[in-house]
Amino acid sequence: MSAANQPTPAIVAQSAVRRLPRYALLLMCLAYVLAGFIGRNAWKTEDMAALGYMADLAHGSAAWNTPSALGSTTESLAFLPYWIGAGMLLEPLGLPPDFAVRIPFILLLGLAMVATWYGTYCLARSPRAQPVAFAFGGEAMPKDYARALADGGLLAFISCLGLAQLAHETTPALAQLSFAALFFYAIAALPYRRYTPTLAAIIGQLGLTLSGAPALALLFGLGSAVIHYLDQSLDEQHNGTQPRKERRAMQSLALVALSCIAAGIAYALNLWRWKIVTPFAIGAELNDFSQLLAWFIWPAWPLALWTLWIWRKHLFSREVSRHLTWPGYLCCVILLATFATDSSDRTLLLALPALAPLAAFALPTLKRQVSALIDWFTLLFFSGCGIIIWVVWCSMLTGYPQQPASNVLRLAPGFAYTFSVAAFSIALAATLAWAYLVRWRVGKHRSVIWKSLALPAGGATLCWVLLMTLWLPLLDYTQSYLPLVQGTKQIINTPGCIQTQQVAQDIQAALRWYGKLPLQNEAITADCPWLLAKSDSDLKLPASIDTSVWHALQHVQHPADSKKSFWILQRQ
Repeated sequence: MSAANQPTPAIVAQSAVRRLPRYALLLMCLAYVLAGFIGRNAWKTEDMAALGYMADLAHGSAAWNTPSALGSTTESLAFLPYWIGAGMLLEPLGLPPDFAVRIPFILLLGLAMVATWYGTYCLARSPRAQPVAFAFGGEAMPKDYARALADGGLLAFISCLGLAQLAHETTPALAQLSFAALFFYAIAALPYRRYTPTLAAIIGQLGLTLSGAPALALLFGLGSAVIHYLDQSLDEQHNGTQPRKERRAMQSLALVALSCIAAGIAYALNLWRWKIVTPFAIGAELNDFSQLLAWFIWPAWPLALWTLWIWRKHLFSREVSRHLTWPGYLCCVILLATFATDSSDRTLLLALPALAPLAAFALPTLKRQVSALIDWFTLLFFSGCGIIIWVVWCSMLTGYPQQPASNVLRLAPGFAYTFSVAAFSIALAATLAWAYLVRWRVGKHRSVIWKSLALPAGGATLCWVLLMTLWLPLLDYTQSYLPLVQGTKQIINTPGCIQTQQVAQDIQAALRWYGKLPLQNEAITADCPWLLAKSDSDLKLPASIDTSVWHALQHVQHPADSKKSFWILQRQ
């Protein structure tokens, strides 16, 4: 039996595909995107290192035509993300530099959301993704059905727990996420449009290559060419006409050519050596890998697995079902890359745009009991997290209850909380919005198919907003290098250049960016009166230091992370 004759598991009435109110969806996306980009310092380790390298490019102390992996702090060699950030530092438009550099990355996260929505919409328009036609009419119209599934796909994307922090850093990981989502949309929309998917494919393929993921870009391109060529679903609507087949073949060849061009660019820029040769995870790392999968892509992965099971007759048919094969292929490639690379969480991040539509295609097939179970679990989990955040905030502000405040001071010695009216107002508004969403969901049974992902997405947004408002002073104190920089400046109280010896690049970037300290390179000269030296394993002065030349003044360490430390020495 061909896939065209396979009974679809989706039974959806027209009443179940009402659109999610646009203002609600836009406000949720806006709150999720802006929280974490506004009002905070750069965090350790990758975020600060990337910001420092962008500053070096803008100030001319780093070459624009030479990619940098920033030592051990980032996952790959990359050009484009650092160029974008450095360009904003050259022209900050009158904005604070640390916010100006984040503007392109805010737009990149927004682009990833838009591409995920439209990619899911195009996949849901596929002939083999359509729901069962009713005998007397009343089934969901194709466009309305696709729009409702696209809303569900975007909600699934937002609800993934691993998206929050990594998608709010100025690192290549966010650029790779955006370009991967753009390429996912391009192949999903290729059968329906010509120019927009072509442009998206070019930008996505080249963007992935220049953002440090050339191997993934090549695999995406070659796999998409095969899937697009084998997909004959639209040929059936055109009676298998030769122009349709020729067009599909030419588009597949164009995708192969684009992949070859991207591979050639990566070879010319020497980007391959950092991504192809990677250690393969074995033994005990399997446990870490499984734990990462369990929480990072929750709650999308159970729904995606259910989709693969309930649509299995379409998936394993001899004919290609694009709405399953294309996102499934991307997820398989990224899972293998995650298993075979060091930066597993940042690689797994790229699976979210493809995982979201797989989760969305489970929505029309969920039984009412399963949907209710998802709702109640989500309600209890995110409400509990929200209550904990509020209780700890109240303890930090007033000292009552006492135990949370004591735990905070034990983990972050010297921290003093400062109240912000704006942060409190935003947190209160987010909490009231969550209460309204819960009331809407449990107050009356809703027939819309995206209802099961409304609470997960709303809860993830609530907790992220609360963390980035109520807990932001604490997170800044523990995750940024500002306390370390302030302690260093209090000791180095006389002018003069500062040499460094094996000090981590993210710490050097923080000292330059926030402390405005004139750090020099690793070469020891007789000119600089100051030296910063990395502590040894037991936080003692390194044996390589000549104590007849240098006098150790003080050992400085981050108040919440003893591993982030160094010695300050002054020339005798």
